[in-house]
Amino acid sequence: MVYDYIIDNYKNGEPIFLSELPGDSKDYLRQEMKRLVDEGRLERLYNGVYYLSYVTILGTKGKISIDKYIEKKYLIVDGKTVGYITGLQLANKYGFTTQNPSCYEICSNEATTKQRKQEIDGNTIVVYKPVADVTDTNKSALQFLDLMSAIDKYSEISQSELAVKLKKYVASVKLDFTVVKEYLPFYPDKVYRNIYDGGLMGELV
Repeated sequence: MVYDYIIDNYKNGEPIFLSELPGDSKDYLRQEMKRLVDEGRLERLYNGVYYLSYVTILGTKGKISIDKYIEKKYLIVDGKTVGYITGLQLANKYGFTTQNPSCYEICSNEATTKQRKQEIDGNTIVVYKPVADVTDTNKSALQFLDLMSAIDKYSEISQSELAVKLKKYVASVKLDFTVVKEYLPFYPDKVYRNIYDGGLMGELV
């Protein structure tokens, strides 16, 4: 039974994509999912995406985990890296800014247009097409170059503090500068200047 499979394989808040459920007949699966939604055992986010109905410890209706949804839809598909977090969220995560992002920004091979905005359960997700197909090998380099193309816009810290934080960031993601060099030509010239200002030019040479 479909529901037994879901209970065994999915946690509360985890997105359930119709495409990943076992079964030869998609029509049968759709009917089953509709029945489970009607019975209140599943919630439908939108066509083809569901999650288990549950109640939080506060007694409120549980929601889908937006981070898990993003990861499954845009960052790791079938066990392969296909995207990464970018923008203000990335700058905030590594302490370059205290500004909280108003939306999730993602670069993903799953993007069908250059830039697409999606509203999911009250959250705005902006998905960009990457400059090159994202893989496990180049993800960190592309993410770094994205950051360096906007660091002057995001950073709220002094030049010296920025250099320290950048070095820490580079070390924590184990950045390979030979890969960075490969993708540098895809980015605007100011990225060179921002890398230089950030005290990382030595790594590039």
